[in-house]
Amino acid sequence: MDTIIEQIKNAQTIVVKIGTSTLTHDNGSLNLCLIEKLVRVLSDLRNQGKHIILVTSGAIGVGRAKMGLKTRPTSIPQKQALAAIGQVSLMHIYSKLFIEYGQIVSQVLLTKDVIEDEKRRMNSYNTFETLLHYGSIPIVNENDTVATEEIEFGDNDTLSAVVASLVKADLLILLSDIDGLYDKNPKIHADAKLIPVVHEITEEIMAHCEDTNSDVGTGGMKTKISAALICSKHHIPVVITNGADPYNIGKILQGELVGTLFIPR
Repeated sequence: MDTIIEQIKNAQTIVVKIGTSTLTHDNGSLNLCLIEKLVRVLSDLRNQGKHIILVTSGAIGVGRAKMGLKTRPTSIPQKQALAAIGQVSLMHIYSKLFIEYGQIVSQVLLTKDVIEDEKRRMNSYNTFETLLHYGSIPIVNENDTVATEEIEFGDNDTLSAVVASLVKADLLILLSDIDGLYDKNPKIHADAKLIPVVHEITEEIMAHCEDTNSDVGTGGMKTKISAALICSKHHIPVVITNGADPYNIGKILQGELVGTLFIPR
């Protein structure tokens, strides 16, 4: 346990993932105050010399809000069109805020076929390495505009774990709309208890993962556990914490247990 805490405190390459439900208000519009705090925290980490990769959801949700749609689209053409509309606004906001803190950002859009093909995977790795060498903060999202069922990750929890394993990250932080993994869904059960540390992802742990999907997002606790499983195979610790307070990231890097820590095998 102490070894993992030290690894986290000394982490140099950190992947942070934020989901749509954390990133936006209930009406689908971007939560600018939260994004500004997140950008400030990540910029400060970059100023410390750490390599930061931000995996962000939200393109479809932002596109939906801009078009005034009250319900989440179900057809692929609708999702792809709204992703194209929303991605522009999403990157504009991130770029504007990061620039105010003197940071250089870059956009990386991925689909599963890129990672599964050995040559394209290596190209992706080289691109990330060069961006980090340049001091840029890559902002990663799934390429929803072209993704179909055959080549989509399906959720950005999985995408963030794949990116973390690709770049050999020291830590993956998943910013959620709840404090971490509970023994039951805290949105339904008032007596739910937070699980601060998971040493092994067992069937019992998986059984705790009731569906927490929202109307604006595609992930839930199951996808976060799956992400932790992927990272465990690559010896990368994962922390699920509440994204409503981006300053939790700093606390985690100081060795505090804020949320749920998954210790890799």
